[in-house]
Amino acid sequence: MGSKAATFVILAIYIAVMVGIGFYTSKRTKSTNDFMLGGRSVGSWLTAFSYGTTYFSAVVFIGYAGQFGWSYGISATWVGIGNAIIGSLIPFFLIGRRTRLMTNHLGAKTMPEYFEKRFDSKALKTASALIVFVFLIPYTASVYNGLSRLFGMVFDLGINGGTIIIILMAVLSAVYVTLGGYKATALNDFFQGIIMLIGIATVVVLTVQKKDGFSAAVDALNSVSDGSTPSGTLGSVFGPDPLNLFGVVLLTSLGTWGLPQMVQKFYAIKDESAIKKGAVISTFFALVVAGGSYFMGGFVRLYCTVDSADTSGKTFIETVNGKPVFDTMVPALIHQALPNMLIGLIVVLVLSASLSTLSSLVLTSSSTLTNDLIKPRIKNFDDKKQMLCIRVFIAVFLVISVIIACNKNASISTLMSYSWGALSGAFLGPFLYGLFLKKASPAAVWASLCTGIGITIIHMVLFSLGISAFDGIKQAVINLNCPLNLLSPINAGAFAMIISLIIVPVVSSFTKAPEEKVVSDAFASLESK
Repeated sequence: MGSKAATFVILAIYIAVMVGIGFYTSKRTKSTNDFMLGGRSVGSWLTAFSYGTTYFSAVVFIGYAGQFGWSYGISATWVGIGNAIIGSLIPFFLIGRRTRLMTNHLGAKTMPEYFEKRFDSKALKTASALIVFVFLIPYTASVYNGLSRLFGMVFDLGINGGTIIIILMAVLSAVYVTLGGYKATALNDFFQGIIMLIGIATVVVLTVQKKDGFSAAVDALNSVSDGSTPSGTLGSVFGPDPLNLFGVVLLTSLGTWGLPQMVQKFYAIKDESAIKKGAVISTFFALVVAGGSYFMGGFVRLYCTVDSADTSGKTFIETVNGKPVFDTMVPALIHQALPNMLIGLIVVLVLSASLSTLSSLVLTSSSTLTNDLIKPRIKNFDDKKQMLCIRVFIAVFLVISVIIACNKNASISTLMSYSWGALSGAFLGPFLYGLFLKKASPAAVWASLCTGIGITIIHMVLFSLGISAFDGIKQAVINLNCPLNLLSPINAGAFAMIISLIIVPVVSSFTKAPEEKVVSDAFASLESK
């Protein structure tokens, strides 16, 4: 059997299992609480794997690993370590228990509903629900983009091949999420997580082995230099640009604390003991998957080149406006480093990582829109109608995401950075302080929402949409020669998060908190066992 045929067989088995889990869980999904949160009875292993597989997708494995591996060498591994400690371990212990107790006590199924009941404001629920729906779309599009890149490499697809793959993946993710809701995604996430652990470990070993071992590979990296990267830095501990590397760590790690699709995992977890076990499991998962992905990406320069005259056997990567197309680097590395018979494993690895993320994104977005925008405005909107509405919005959300993903002008990392920057820049401070600070005020939440979205949109308009009227501003920023790359959407997102953490306590100090009865009721839930 040829390598492509073997890949098709593996894919067919994988898809059959995914759909089978959807049908299995559909019989056990009886209400919107089951559909959205699995009845709030999900155990530690399923929660930890669901958290990790939602966290990491084709965006990390294809987009970020390629871009940051090229820019920072093996020091990009710090991003994966940050994801494990800051993005996985700390939030489980810091906000996991409080989130579970407070949202359960308030009856909140989504982050916008939590804002409404914690801050006694229906307007906050409406605004935050719209933000969730709009800014989860570019993240979803970035995941589809990564999938199409890998499938295009493996199956040598033509011009329209990537579009076909995107549509097929959208249909597949819609099928099993629509059937089983949260329980289907949690069970699938566990199965997909096992594949991711095995696949990442395999790729890392073969990537280094292909270049004669770790020491030889690091020496080869240190010999690489170009106009912007000094020799001897790509194989160093902190790389050629520690400051901007820190911005990447901050965006991709701290951001999880304010992302609706991530913190919603704590709404559904079974009990406090499950949170403690889940913290350990999710941290290990992140170290292997994220740490392995970025470590592997650190060696892309040994497999890729932008010099068309390079005869060393590296894959030539085309450039756009003088910059390499980062999204093609990891597929090129895989093509060179792995035997053909293992390509099918990697395809399933990326598909697993991506579908698990997609399922959480579409479920979060559609359930938020239904629960927080539609339900309050329609009388007699019972469980049956709610579940139908959620399923309709799943289709709408996926169609919009597919349309954006088919436009290849935006890179994977840019789409994800703006999504994470907007969402966590808006929600991080309000959500975190809402759990700990009784004096947190609705005005402070509004201030965070406005600044987070404002920073993202302004940066997008000035630096990413290619509007010629702003070329002068863009050039002026470049001429500043600031050590921090101000043109980077990653740094803009990290800045929005920091502002959110500052602005909420500052504005709360001189604005009115919700009524004492509302605040006392919310915090009384934390006394529960």
